[in-house]
Amino acid sequence: MARTRAADFEDKQRAILSSAAAVLAEQGMDKASMAQIAAEAQVSKALLYHYYPGKDALIFAIIRSHLQSLDAATEAADQPALPAPERLHTLVHTMLAIYRDADNEHKVQLGGTPGLSDTQRSEIHAIERRIVRRFASVLRQVNPALDGEKPLLMATTMSLFGMMNWAYLWFRDNGPLSRSEYAELTTRLILDGIRKLP
Repeated sequence: MARTRAADFEDKQRAILSSAAAVLAEQGMDKASMAQIAAEAQVSKALLYHYYPGKDALIFAIIRSHLQSLDAATEAADQPALPAPERLHTLVHTMLAIYRDADNEHKVQLGGTPGLSDTQRSEIHAIERRIVRRFASVLRQVNPALDGEKPLLMATTMSLFGMMNWAYLWFRDNGPLSRSEYAELTTRLILDGIRKLP
C-alpha cells in the first residue's frame, strides 16, 4: 500500500528549500553539506533525504521553484491591453518585488545551474525563456524596429534582465530608492533608450 502524503508535505518542502538556499548561498554549491542543510532546516538528515535524495536534487528544486514563482507572478501581472510603458513597469515592479526575499534563491540559480544535468537544465531554460519572451514582447511593442535587419531585441531584453538580476548585489530596501522607484527608473532607462534606437 502506497504511503499517503502528510498534510504539511508542501509546507515542509518549502521550509527545507528556503533553508537549503540560505546554506548554499552562504557556503557555495560545493562546500555546503546535507548535514548543514538539515541543521539549518531543523530536520533530521533522514527526513531531508526522504524529500530530496541528494544535494543536486535540492539545487534543482530550489532553482525550479524560484523560476516557477517568477513565471507565475509575471504571467499573472502581465496585462497586454495596457499601454506598453505601463505594461513594462508592471512587469519590472513584479519581478523586483519577488526578488525582495529571494537573494539566496537567486544566488543558487546563478551558481547552481551549470552543475545541473542536461535534462534539468533544459527544464530550467524553458522556464527562463518563457519569462524572457514575456518582457521581449513588450519591448517589441514599444519599438518594432528592434526586430529589424540588425536584431536588437534580445540584446535589449537581456540588458533589462541585467539591471533587474544584479540589483541584489547593491540594492538595499533601506537605501535612497524604494523598489517601486527603482522599477520606475529601470523602466524609464529602457524605454527612453529603445525609443531612440533605429
